[in-house]
Amino acid sequence: MEAMRAVQILNPSGEVTMPRPERTRVMCVANQKGGVGKTTTTVNLAVALALHGNRVLVVDLDPQGNASTGLNVPHHTGVPDVYDCLIEGVPLADVAQPVEGIPNLWCVPATIDLAGAEIELVSVVARESRLARAIAAYPGHFDYVFIDCPPSLGLLTVNALVAAQEVLIPIQCEYYALEGLNQLINNINLVRQHLNPRLEVSTILLTMYDRRTRLADAVEQDVRNHFGDKVLQAVIPRNVRVSEAPSYGQSVMTYDPGSRGATSYFEAAQEIAERGVKEPVSRNA
Repeated sequence: MEAMRAVQILNPSGEVTMPRPERTRVMCVANQKGGVGKTTTTVNLAVALALHGNRVLVVDLDPQGNASTGLNVPHHTGVPDVYDCLIEGVPLADVAQPVEGIPNLWCVPATIDLAGAEIELVSVVARESRLARAIAAYPGHFDYVFIDCPPSLGLLTVNALVAAQEVLIPIQCEYYALEGLNQLINNINLVRQHLNPRLEVSTILLTMYDRRTRLADAVEQDVRNHFGDKVLQAVIPRNVRVSEAPSYGQSVMTYDPGSRGATSYFEAAQEIAERGVKEPVSRNA
């Protein structure tokens, strides 16, 4: 069974494809709470979609650069990165790097320079829409653009919300899961009212689910009652393989494709792809 799952996920023949959206879907992965699986979710969904026929760009907007690490993309000082696009106006195409071993996947890395961008953006003209302009000016076509946000609600996250059409919120199945979520939803509503009327929370993904605890079950019920259909059926379990993969510069998809973590992210990616085909017009019109 594990070997069959691994073949389905790695898709060496290219036979298994996930539906491609009519227009580019720009998804911002946000939650100002740290440690809920934003970067892990961004990296694994991007890899799953790219392995199954979609062209995907990951924009690492977190100064820690963890998404760049997870995709094994160089992001040491001196590497052209997303900071150059936001502050210096360098085209995104000059900064995006192809991800080794995964066709159809590119990454715009983040270096430590990005840590100062929050302050530098304050005095820049049209500071909230710098990223949106950079993505719009990209000469190639992508099916998906995933933006990995920092765990805060500062100007970098606002740039991501203005650039995106959809927000994907990973929610950890823990006691404080829903705390602070109101603040995020309020910020999303403010951005929608003043800066980006097409923005919507389209997807909620439950992460770090431990089926042995009643708490995880209670959190899942709460989230499903609160957000309804926006919550994906696929749930990401607590899985050692998911945690280990980044230390090898890999996603769990390539590190251990037969694991429960890889299967869950594959199912989540498939759901996202299928939903995008069912409702292509309303969110991108």
